[in-house]
Amino acid sequence: MKFTLSWLREHLDTSASVAEVVEAMTMAGLEVEHVDDPGARLAAFSVARIVEAVQHPNADRLRVCQVDTVDGRKEIVCGAPNARAGLTTIYAPIGACIPANGVVLEARPVRGVVSNGMLCSAAELQAAEESDGILELDGGLAVGTPAAQALGVEAVIDFEVTPNRPDWLGVDGIARDLAAAGLGRLKTPAITPVAGGFPCPVQIRLDDSGACPAFAGRLIRGVRNGPSPDWLQRKLLSIGLRPISALVDITNLITFDRARPLHVYDAARLSGGWIEARLGREGERVEALDGKTYAAGPETCVIGDASGAIGLGGVMGGASTGCAETTTDVFIESAWFDPIRIAQTGRTLGIASDAQYRFARGVDPESLLPGLELATRLILDICGGEASEAVLAGQAPARPAPFTFDRNYVQALSGLSLDRTRIDAILADLGFGLDGDAVAPPSWRRDVEGKADLVEEVARIAGYGALPATPLPAIAPLPGGVLTPRQTRMRIARRALAAAGYAEAVTWSFMKRATAERFGGGAPELVLSNPIAADLDCMRPSVLPNLIEAAGRNARRGYPDAALFEIGPIYRGDQPGDQATVIAAVVSPHPARRWDGRDVDALFALKGDLEALLGEIGAPALQTVQGDSSPWWSPGRSARLQLGPKTVIAEFGEIHPAVLKALDVDGPVLGFELYLDLLPEPKRREVKTRPAFQPSPLMPLTRDFAFLLSGSVQAGDLVRPILAADKALITGARIFDVYQGAGVPEGFRSVAVEVQVQPQDRTLTDADIEALSARIVAAAEKATGAKLRG
Repeated sequence: MKFTLSWLREHLDTSASVAEVVEAMTMAGLEVEHVDDPGARLAAFSVARIVEAVQHPNADRLRVCQVDTVDGRKEIVCGAPNARAGLTTIYAPIGACIPANGVVLEARPVRGVVSNGMLCSAAELQAAEESDGILELDGGLAVGTPAAQALGVEAVIDFEVTPNRPDWLGVDGIARDLAAAGLGRLKTPAITPVAGGFPCPVQIRLDDSGACPAFAGRLIRGVRNGPSPDWLQRKLLSIGLRPISALVDITNLITFDRARPLHVYDAARLSGGWIEARLGREGERVEALDGKTYAAGPETCVIGDASGAIGLGGVMGGASTGCAETTTDVFIESAWFDPIRIAQTGRTLGIASDAQYRFARGVDPESLLPGLELATRLILDICGGEASEAVLAGQAPARPAPFTFDRNYVQALSGLSLDRTRIDAILADLGFGLDGDAVAPPSWRRDVEGKADLVEEVARIAGYGALPATPLPAIAPLPGGVLTPRQTRMRIARRALAAAGYAEAVTWSFMKRATAERFGGGAPELVLSNPIAADLDCMRPSVLPNLIEAAGRNARRGYPDAALFEIGPIYRGDQPGDQATVIAAVVSPHPARRWDGRDVDALFALKGDLEALLGEIGAPALQTVQGDSSPWWSPGRSARLQLGPKTVIAEFGEIHPAVLKALDVDGPVLGFELYLDLLPEPKRREVKTRPAFQPSPLMPLTRDFAFLLSGSVQAGDLVRPILAADKALITGARIFDVYQGAGVPEGFRSVAVEVQVQPQDRTLTDADIEALSARIVAAAEKATGAKLRG
């Protein structure tokens, strides 16, 4: 909904500026979307007067003008054919930006003569779509008058109308709310009825569908249709409407001024001497005023006469009865249509006209005859003619019923402390009827149904900024439960894995029996007799298959880099009671291409995540054992974490390719499964705070070592003694190459290790590095028998 300040002042006696109006609207709940202020664009432009205009010495179509401006007398080169002495026009100084094209004026010579500014046309100032020359203004305007004032342009306020407030779709409704908010005094002009000079010759008919409960109209004969007056055209243009003709422009004006859509028919083009509002018929079509033809089915309200459907009721008129310059007799329609049917018609036919927008939200039923009378008065004043008596068929819906309202409910619901006088004044200003404790909503506020609605009205007008800041009463905390050590570990594990970048999944506690058998389960006692799905017929012996399949589904939908975890039960025995709780996780890394197709770093990163998790939940020191993992792990790329020689606490590694193929998941997939019930409860110990991180100011350095290592020793066992050789200086060690072949003795491998050294308090000398290297070699030889290659 758009309007201008001058239009608002026709209904509201106020001296408020545009900014003050916008602020008051916002505080009253009217959501302002945009303010288009042409005055801001034209701030640099002002009225000027041409004193002299002579032929340009070097151009036939240019004139050199001496112009009196706000900046004094200026010499300006102008190519407009109407540039002449004595003409009052608009001047743009050097540095001004032309609104139509964004050009910034500079003092440049034009055919050898410097132009010190520009004389503007209406099109260049965006005051008209096109123009033949520079503007010609009233000679009485003083030089220096701002261009916006001279052109009569003003700011346009655009705001969003909520579906429950159709009264805001008219300027009078906006003025009513602003007056109640204290911005001025409401002064909407009263509508004086026009006495009819003869009976209306057009009969109005209604069907019993309820699509149009009430229809008013009258005939005006002897009108002269043509362009509407300048004041009306300017008003419509200011809100973006294109003037069409006086008759159409009058109805558009009333639509936006009073939120009352109307329609005018060329009475000579009506058939049968009657007009009716009814539902459409099968196969009926209407050629509308927008040039399109629409199907008017049995759910659509149409306006018809003896020739058939001639318009879409409440949506758009038809081309067959539209007014033209030759129109002399017109029939004015002022009807009330069912909002739900009009809304559905607009959606079905894809039409969102100004009339449909208003009728779908609910036009004031009591504006039927006042809207008709206002249109009659404007047509008689602008187009002339003689009006018939007004005719009303049907009955508009009654006003909402009054209800009891206790004024104390305002403070109880909103916290605002207002006396009864102030509350009643707000409600009265908004049009509510007051009779003791009974409050009657006005006809245009059918959305008000109870006392809570009235509190909202009072609160928004009184100002939400006046709401008191009262703290809520303190509530005693509920006694908290005591978590068991296992529950505590589960809570800590969730946070630790989420912090490490894993997403928690909650999968079924069932799976396909064939999959369960592949993961060590599938006992007949664990097969469900009535499964919820054919592929969920067995209690799961492991969480890993469900997580692997979830990672596969993510990959097939374009998210291949999955990192998932779940904490839940598994069933490893042959009875439903053989239940255990596990923490399982899988990652599906997709690194850059490698020569061996594997990402060794991902496996060690997974192991690091598992060890960090064990540290967070207070697990004791565990032993890493390779070579005896479950069959769903890849040999040589998996291991166990054990507590003692027999108790397996966790398994981790890469899932076997055959398992992935059976689950229809592309690899690689890595994972771990931690048996939470097997971890002993942590011992109470003194909590030591980790010291603050203090980075060294010195650059780290790396040294590479190549060792001959027996084939019976795991390559990973070489890293631990190297890290322990000097814990103060060595911050990392990584195997980056393993070689067997020519130059390496039978039964041995060449293992290359990169060692990262971080000096702490001084730069290391060559002697320091040599001594550190000797300690590394000695530690590796002592722990694994490794020899430094010559």
